[in-house]
Amino acid sequence: MTGGLGSAPLPPPQPDDHRSGPPERPLAIVYADYECPYCAVLEERLVACGAQRIFRHFPVTSKHPRAGAAACAAEAAGLQGRFWEMHALLFADQGRLEDPHLWARAERLGLDVERFDADRRSEAVIARVKRDFVSGVRVGVVTTPTLFLAGEPHPGLPSDELIDRLG
Repeated sequence: MTGGLGSAPLPPPQPDDHRSGPPERPLAIVYADYECPYCAVLEERLVACGAQRIFRHFPVTSKHPRAGAAACAAEAAGLQGRFWEMHALLFADQGRLEDPHLWARAERLGLDVERFDADRRSEAVIARVKRDFVSGVRVGVVTTPTLFLAGEPHPGLPSDELIDRLG
């Protein structure tokens, strides 16, 4: 993939990237924040069109103070095989990202809540979220959502035409 907004090339898909959708569709790499309302709209549009996508965390904690905790919650759920389910629940109710609500989501998904809570606070999970964020910074992501298609950045909500290309 070519470069993004910045000078570094867009990191190619990684083995531990969160990937969803039919492999025959074009691949979108999305940098997003669980507390960003525009990211929730984009996620809804990507799911509706059946896009193939990789999700990378880009918590903008200066604007969204619970985004980092939500990203870690999604990663912790992923360690128990439920990343995409937690991902959907976080976007579905962005106004409730405090600990009791995260624990309730974990319980609803049938996760081991004690393990979930320990994992989401672990150095490994925090490092995983930071890796995604730093990769976004390196390619010049400055706003959420930012979608990359064929290495080309599309900051903000993409056009219907672009979404149609993904479906």
